[in-house]
Amino acid sequence: MRGRSRAGSVKSRRRKPAAPKRPSGAEAARSRSSSAEPESALLSRELAEARQQQTATADVLRIISSSSGELEPVFSAILENATRLCQAKFANLFLVEGEAFRNVALHGAPPTFIEARRQQPLLRILKDSNTVLNRMAAVKKPVQIEDIRMEPSYRGDSQRQRFLDQSGARTVLGVPLLRDNELVGGIAIYRQEVRPFGEKQIALVQNFAAQAVIAIENARLLSELRQRTTDLTEALEQQTATADVLSVISSSPGNLELVFQAMLEKAVSICNAKIRYAVPLRWQCISLGGASKYARCACRISKKTWPLSATVGQQP
Repeated sequence: MRGRSRAGSVKSRRRKPAAPKRPSGAEAARSRSSSAEPESALLSRELAEARQQQTATADVLRIISSSSGELEPVFSAILENATRLCQAKFANLFLVEGEAFRNVALHGAPPTFIEARRQQPLLRILKDSNTVLNRMAAVKKPVQIEDIRMEPSYRGDSQRQRFLDQSGARTVLGVPLLRDNELVGGIAIYRQEVRPFGEKQIALVQNFAAQAVIAIENARLLSELRQRTTDLTEALEQQTATADVLSVISSSPGNLELVFQAMLEKAVSICNAKIRYAVPLRWQCISLGGASKYARCACRISKKTWPLSATVGQQP
């Protein structure tokens, strides 16, 4: 009996473990709010960045559409937006010219670097070189160097060492300009501290590079169209002038003075020149005082008018 009583009393003295205390409603709300704040801030920042990128892209497209083939304002807008949105220090844009890159635009670069590029705008494309532009040209893809001061190809070359001293560059990103997989240029953006560019920033510069290619192609097509229009206009003016002179010949047989006067008037009109005199010489030569190209223009008319030869004479 006593044993059972002691056992019962021991059992009665054992306490159950305390249940975990549930947080109050206010504490739970504070906990949820603190965990949600970083996520909310991240989403807000990403939304703001996306809006900035869309605005920059729209601005560049607007400049392209209103530039009438002028590339300078387009390149300036591209570099300014790329530098700002990628948090870089400066940027430059190159176009391929033969076996070299020509620096055609700069933004935010140090004055010493700008002066160096002005004096030496061409950079040769070398297949065996490990600079960012040469790597980019070789693979036709974005190339990033985390710290160019640690690259042997930069440290072992006096000219490239001067570039580092003039620019203060550390991290660099090179993005190619491609038209149908043909390299037409490149964009290089620089930071003066060691801080690699992220994937979204690289994709953004690629988008700007695509816009630069669109602008270049538009400028080329506009230039060809203008040249074609100019050529057709000149051909039409010459044909009209020839027809007018032939009309004078048919209506004034034997009146050479009237014929030559008509020829000179048409030559001056379509060649935009001041021709001082014209004299027939054995029916073969018309001697014209003025610029040689304008004289040749008049001789083209005379060749169409007269079946005999016409040559450009020298001004006495």
